[in-house]
Amino acid sequence: MFTRQGVTLLGLTLIILTFAGVDYATLPPPLPDYARTRAAWHPSEAWLYDRHGQLIDSARVDFAARRLAWTPLDAVSSVTRETIVAAEDRRFYSHSGVDSLALLGALRDRVRGRQHRGASTLSMQVAGFLAPELAAPGARGIWDKVRQLRAGWGLENQWSKDQILEAYLNLAGFRGEAQGIGAAALGLFGKTPDALSRDDAVLLAALLPEPQAASAAVARRACALSRKASHEADCSRFAGEAASMLGPARSLALDPGLAPHLSQRLLTKAGLKVTTTLDATIQRAAIIALRRQLQGLGGARARDGAVVVVDNASGDVLAYVGGIGGASTAAAVDGANSYRQAGSTLKPFLYAQAIEKGYLTPASILEDSPVQLDTASGLYVPQNYDHAFKGPVSARSALAGSLNVPAVRTLLLVGVEPFRDRLWDSGYRGLVEDGQYYGFSLALGSAEVTLLEQADAYRALANGGGWTPLRLTRDDPRPLPRRITSPQAAWLVADMIADPDARAQTFGPDSALRLPFWAAVKTGTSKAMRDNWCIGFSDRYTVAVWVGNLEGDPMRAVSGTSGAAPVWRDLMLALHAGRAGQAPKRPDGIEQRAISFGSALERPRREYFLAGTGQAQIAAAPPESRRPRIVNPVSGSVYALDPDIPIARQRLAIGVSGEVTAHRLMLDRRDLGAADGKPLILAGPGRHLLRLIDVAGRVVDQVMFTVR
Repeated sequence: MFTRQGVTLLGLTLIILTFAGVDYATLPPPLPDYARTRAAWHPSEAWLYDRHGQLIDSARVDFAARRLAWTPLDAVSSVTRETIVAAEDRRFYSHSGVDSLALLGALRDRVRGRQHRGASTLSMQVAGFLAPELAAPGARGIWDKVRQLRAGWGLENQWSKDQILEAYLNLAGFRGEAQGIGAAALGLFGKTPDALSRDDAVLLAALLPEPQAASAAVARRACALSRKASHEADCSRFAGEAASMLGPARSLALDPGLAPHLSQRLLTKAGLKVTTTLDATIQRAAIIALRRQLQGLGGARARDGAVVVVDNASGDVLAYVGGIGGASTAAAVDGANSYRQAGSTLKPFLYAQAIEKGYLTPASILEDSPVQLDTASGLYVPQNYDHAFKGPVSARSALAGSLNVPAVRTLLLVGVEPFRDRLWDSGYRGLVEDGQYYGFSLALGSAEVTLLEQADAYRALANGGGWTPLRLTRDDPRPLPRRITSPQAAWLVADMIADPDARAQTFGPDSALRLPFWAAVKTGTSKAMRDNWCIGFSDRYTVAVWVGNLEGDPMRAVSGTSGAAPVWRDLMLALHAGRAGQAPKRPDGIEQRAISFGSALERPRREYFLAGTGQAQIAAAPPESRRPRIVNPVSGSVYALDPDIPIARQRLAIGVSGEVTAHRLMLDRRDLGAADGKPLILAGPGRHLLRLIDVAGRVVDQVMFTVR
């Protein structure tokens, strides 16, 4: 039999156990403090800044939600803070985490069967953001509500009111994937949070109860909030404003989008802030110049382009334009860092190597005439851009005029393998094969290069032959220059490609390459008109431009000076608007001579030479001094007869060079007559021996060829 004291003790025990059970059942999860919450915040974006700290681009890296950097409370306009507090928790500053009056009102409405208002405070909502299980779907029972109430009280004990409001504004979902006031302001209004107006704030507050609501519902809710706050009669404007806010994606005005290709390359982690070497002003100028040129050419002629501008002294990349979109069918491809065929842009490095080795001077005579070279894959027959030949020309005219045959003859002097190695040392990392792979076509740019590599290699010429890697970010190292070309050879080649008179025969006296100040420049066009380059430098800047089609189809009606060159010219003029480019100082080891050419090959002029190699009179070797030889066909040639072409129209022209007076030609055992008679022959299938015989009957040259 229980005593009264025992019953009392049992009752107390049951009460204690009940309270303990209720306490345990309604215990909210532990919540982090404000400092940990803010430290754990990770934006979904990464940002790219120019050298002066100006935002030039951003990239979405985390696709779970759209979050920008954490927005401090004082960076949100006061009207926005006040409007959202009034709409979501108007007694926020007077309660301790739970609004008792709102809670009683909600209970009364439920008892009366009315649609009840929510009683969740900002503190309770922040607790739900920090512990998602508090606000999980289905968490509507009495015990869940008590847990939420206790979580709100607990948060108020740890956090200040301003910290709670700041966290709410950053953690709340506003629309779609936009989380936080920063993403909502930028994505919905194209503004920063501190620039939001009263109407903006009302519309945002109207979104919070139902972020995916239709614009009409948002407008009605915004109207109700506005009337409640200011008792205004007319709020019809909200219909249009809500439709505009929730319409097609706005242009993110605060993300200039100036360097999308570079941002994709550098922004690899959410929250990353990268300060580049770019200059936003120069970047904009490069974009404008390239866009204007591509629009002028039209998408049917060329769709894509890229620009790189480099500071010569530091190697800082001041502009990086991988493309501008427009008519492009491959707008996401980075044209500044894509490998494309180099065309004639490698010739300056070839001539610099030949001059450095003492094989040539700028005044040396090179023969621009038809040539056939026997290679492992067949005959190599280089042609000039205009399919015409100039005869004997100086190395200066050959380089400045971008003549192909003289470049191939220069490569024969230098050697393919040494030239390939020189290009590799100059930063052309696409040349992964040995020299034999590229063959004689390397002189004409058969290798693939990037625009960045081009800019850096030409910058080395501007710096007297010293090469360092380019810098794209403020944290990139500044290594000491590595000597690639001698200062004398670099200066001579720069002087050659800066000479407007030397390139006039090919490009005309007033092309886009001619500037009102000193600048060295070289153009290039790849096989089948797929790429057009223009790379040049002044004393301060190197500008590299590429125009073409990223998908590889040929351009139409685009020449060496009508494609990339106008962009180069516009940028050079803009960069030197305050101070004209100056000719570089002549290094020691260079001598100057007044020269003239025999047979009036070129006009008399002032010329520069490596010290000790100067000449006053330049003359080409006369024909009679050259060794008599057969130049066509080349030994080892294979010819195929076409059954669809009349046999009489398939004669083979015999070509000889040198003084061949009184020499005769013999095909197998048949006498073809005088060697200077330029005979046309018909040779049947099989191997044939063609001999050149002098007046004494001696064989001075012979070639073997095959007809199939």
